Amino acid sequence: MNSLEANIRNNSTKGQLNAIRDSGNVPGIIYGGKDQNQKISVSKKLLKNLIDKENFLSNIITLIVDGKSQNVLPREIKYHILSDEPTHVDFLRILPGVKIKIEVPVNFINHEKSPGLKRGGVLNIVRRKVELNCPSEKIPNNLTIDLDGVDIGESFKISSIKLDTDVTPTIQGRDFVIATLAAPTVIKEPEKPAEAESAEGEEGVEATAEGEKAAADPAKGDKKEGDDKKPEEKKSSEKKTPEEKK
Repeated sequence: MNSLEANIRNNSTKGQLNAIRDSGNVPGIIYGGKDQNQKISVSKKLLKNLIDKENFLSNIITLIVDGKSQNVLPREIKYHILSDEPTHVDFLRILPGVKIKIEVPVNFINHEKSPGLKRGGVLNIVRRKVELNCPSEKIPNNLTIDLDGVDIGESFKISSIKLDTDVTPTIQGRDFVIATLAAPTVIKEPEKPAEAESAEGEEGVEATAEGEKAAADPAKGDKKEGDDKKPEEKKSSEKKTPEEKK
């Protein structure tokens, strides 16, 4: 379990809050149970180190306030709109027997032992986190799904995960799906490049143009008898006198 030192803060103005942030700390609050809310501040550097770890908002941590330890659950972090630095953090006291609502991450193991994945199957994750109602002292770190021996077409539902008797999903009345192992995606044959289609089209246009040109220009078409004669010869042969015809 991770731990974090915290200091009691006494501030009442926005300027005092900004002064806490300028000194490298982040204001926070501890709430829950019969005790009064506690205003605290924690080191921004140490807080960011915990945030960078996986599933910060679903892991119990130990806060050490003025030398006294108490288990808390991080519930909300506020960030600066521009710098994305944490500006405030809320912690919920962990009290035995008190149930809380929390999102727990789903963890998939043994990918390399799945015959379906080896054959190119695709793991479609429907829910990366599942919201649970559970006693604060029984919060699971994660929900584990074992892919060992899993083949294409199989699915994982909430009923396939072992939960403590006191731990229940907030979604009731249906056995909802968490993930499926689907068949590989069909790869379509690549389409012909636009340039190739354009080139073929141009060749067709050129061939048509040549044909039309040949039809329009008799010199490039089939020659008929008499087409070799000069215009003068044609004219004279057409206008022969009756005597010449004899």
